Amino acid sequence: MATAAPNENLPLFYKTIEPLNLDQHGKMKVRGIQSMPEVGQTHAVPVTVDEFTLVQRHFPIVFAVGETPLPIALMGLNEGTNVFLDENGRSTDPNLYIPAYLRRYPFLLAKLRPDSDELSLCYDSTSGAVGDFEDGEPLFDGNEPSGATKAILEFCEQFEAAGLRTNAFVEDLVKSDLLMDGEVAIQPEGFDQPFVYRGFRMVDEEKIRNLRGDELRKMNQNGMLPLIYAHLFSLSQMRDIFARQMQQGKAPSLMPQVSDAIV
Repeated sequence: MATAAPNENLPLFYKTIEPLNLDQHGKMKVRGIQSMPEVGQTHAVPVTVDEFTLVQRHFPIVFAVGETPLPIALMGLNEGTNVFLDENGRSTDPNLYIPAYLRRYPFLLAKLRPDSDELSLCYDSTSGAVGDFEDGEPLFDGNEPSGATKAILEFCEQFEAAGLRTNAFVEDLVKSDLLMDGEVAIQPEGFDQPFVYRGFRMVDEEKIRNLRGDELRKMNQNGMLPLIYAHLFSLSQMRDIFARQMQQGKAPSLMPQVSDAIV
């Protein structure tokens, strides 16, 4: 969940990273993004452990494949399919929980120098959220950050802290060897064979059941156990998402198939 430095591969949705500063942005304002089509075409969004209890009510939480199996909220089961956001990246349900990763954009904290751990408030200058607008909130009040900028900074700091907790949680899962390759088979009415989805990781529930008492007690005390079960409970949402895809005409195929890469 750590934010990439500007000279490295940028995080999802970010095209550029520019630090906010008084000289360049002293007269500028920030406003809401009017349209973000790429979000409406994204089926998987990073989430933090701080959000698990809220996310699991709306989206399946799975873990990405690869060296760093970070948690992902699925908004669709197939690449380019999002059943919750429209073509402009806006929610079709006013009660839908929007992951913090999306709410943070276009801002983030990033290291401007590889030899320093100092993080600076930056933004994606292609987002259209910052500029010489008549409307919006000022970024600076005289020579000081405005209330809006302070609120943005605080949110980004909270997100970074949640990212550290997420990394620690994932490290513990990997260390305890609790993750396994996931597979979900969905059998819609009227089809002889199921649709099978793979390409993600999930907690091995059988290993959780077979944990020693002291290991289970430790996970309960350090807060891991509720997060694990929030993840496991959320997996039932996959069938809801599949049903939404069918209703919206976004079914993966007229015939059942195996999808090898959910995330």
